[in-house]
Amino acid sequence: MALFGSITTVRAQLAQADRFQATFAYLDECFRAGTEAFKRVRAIEVGQQERTELGGGAFALEQTYLTKQRPDAFFESHKQYIDVQVIVEGEEFIEVADIAKLTLKEDKTPAKDVLIYHMADGGSATVLRLGAGDAAVLFPVDGHMPTVAIKAAALVRKIVVKVPVA
Repeated sequence: MALFGSITTVRAQLAQADRFQATFAYLDECFRAGTEAFKRVRAIEVGQQERTELGGGAFALEQTYLTKQRPDAFFESHKQYIDVQVIVEGEEFIEVADIAKLTLKEDKTPAKDVLIYHMADGGSATVLRLGAGDAAVLFPVDGHMPTVAIKAAALVRKIVVKVPVA
């Protein structure tokens, strides 16, 4: 199931997993003031996304957006990648539920690595509140609904690192 907490805590939980080494090296650059990565992530305009290749099949999606109300968000999961979602600026709710508790709405695989879900009747999800410097690691069994506003729509700068499952 998902891991979450500060970047430092999540890194400690994954310290033995070699597949995440490039992810945390990249995130170090993004949070180190004065680096090109630090400047690039903070310069992305609202509604825009940039892709950065990390090697070994991993890549990062650097994004800036306004959070949305829960009815406008949806649950998703991925088969080929583990998401490492990191808030750079702002805050949002991310709901997480085991995909066994969700009802498949749309399968966009293999063209895109995304499955979209409805919440199953009577289902429940765990709500994570993530702010700047927090991370959530979401595995293929973790249906997740990111981008949910805490109250009103607010600006979020986020990095989603896609780490290959295999």
